[in-house]
Amino acid sequence: MFASILQDYLIFLAKAVTVVVAIGAVVVFVASAVRQLGMLRGQDRLDVNNLNDRFRDLADAVRETVLPDSERKKLAKKRRAEEKARQKGEPDQPRKPHVFVLDFDGDLHAHAVVALREEISTVLQIAEAGDEVLLRLESEGGLVHAYGLAASQLARLRARNIPLTVAVDKVAASGGYLMACVANRIIGAPFAILGSIGVIGQLPNFNRLLKRMDIDYEMHTAGEFKRTLTMFGENSDAARGKFREELEDTHGLFKAFVAEHRPQLDLDKVATGEHWFGSRALELQLIDAVQTSDDYLLEKADTADLLELKFHRRKPLSERLSDSFARFSRGVRRGLQDNVSTRWR
Repeated sequence: MFASILQDYLIFLAKAVTVVVAIGAVVVFVASAVRQLGMLRGQDRLDVNNLNDRFRDLADAVRETVLPDSERKKLAKKRRAEEKARQKGEPDQPRKPHVFVLDFDGDLHAHAVVALREEISTVLQIAEAGDEVLLRLESEGGLVHAYGLAASQLARLRARNIPLTVAVDKVAASGGYLMACVANRIIGAPFAILGSIGVIGQLPNFNRLLKRMDIDYEMHTAGEFKRTLTMFGENSDAARGKFREELEDTHGLFKAFVAEHRPQLDLDKVATGEHWFGSRALELQLIDAVQTSDDYLLEKADTADLLELKFHRRKPLSERLSDSFARFSRGVRRGLQDNVSTRWR
C-alpha cells in the first residue's frame, strides 16, 4: 500500500518537475527573443572600433596600478592633452595609414560572407594609398559555392591594389584556405591548422532499409546526369563514376585557384587534402610567417590607425527567434555537459 502511494507520488512529482522545467524554458526563450527584438529593431549598421585606444587603455590600466603617484599624474596629464589635441584636430599632423581589421568566422555555409561583403565595400570606398586590410580568418571550410563567393570578396581588394594580410590563429582549412590564398601575405600561429586542399562529398543511402520496410521510392529526372547519387534510390556504378568525376573537376578548379594566387607552392605536395600546423605550413610555403594576429596588430599600433569594422545585419523576425532558440539550446546542452563532466571527475 505504502509502496503504491510512494510510486504515485514520485510519478506526480516527476510530471510536476517536467512541467515547471518546460514553462521555465518557454519563459527564458520568450524573454531572450524579446530582448533580441529590442536590440535589433534598428537598421543595418557598421561598428567602427579603434584598436589603438583599446591597446593603450589596457596598458594604462596596468600602469596606473604599478606607477608611483608622480608618474601616474604625468600619464593622466599626457592622456588629457592627447585627447584635447585629437578633438581640436591638428591639420599639420601627417595622416597615419589605416589598417582595416575584419573578421571572418566561417561555418559550413560561410554565412559570415554577408557581413564581409559589406565591410569590403566600405573599405573600397574610403581606402587611400598606404592603407591595408587585415582579415582574421577562422574556418574549417564548407560548401564550394559559398566559399568561392567569400574568396571572390577578398579578390575585390586585390583588384584595387589594397594590400591584404590574412591572419590564421586557429584554422584555415579547405574553403578557409581557398580564402586565405587570395591574400598578399598569410601569417599563422605556430599550431594553426592550414591546408586541406581537397574536396569531399558524402551522403548516406537508405535504399536497402526502404526495401526491407516495403517502401517504394521514385525519382524522375530529365537529363542523364540531372541527379547522380541519391539518398533513397539505388545508386549505380555510372552515377558513382559521374559523382567522382565532378569531385575531381572541383578539386582541379581548387588547385588552379591556389596556383594562381600562390604560384610558389608545390601543388603535388600540398594539394593532397592533408593539413599542417603553422610551423610545418611555413616550410611548405602555405604561409609567409609564423605570427599571431595580436602580434601583427601590436607591431602596427605605433605607426598606423587600427580600425576594426563589424557589420551587423538586421535579421528578420523568424531568424531572430531561431537564433534565440539556438542560444537557449546551446546553453541547456552546455549545462548538461558540465553536470556530466563534474559527475565523472
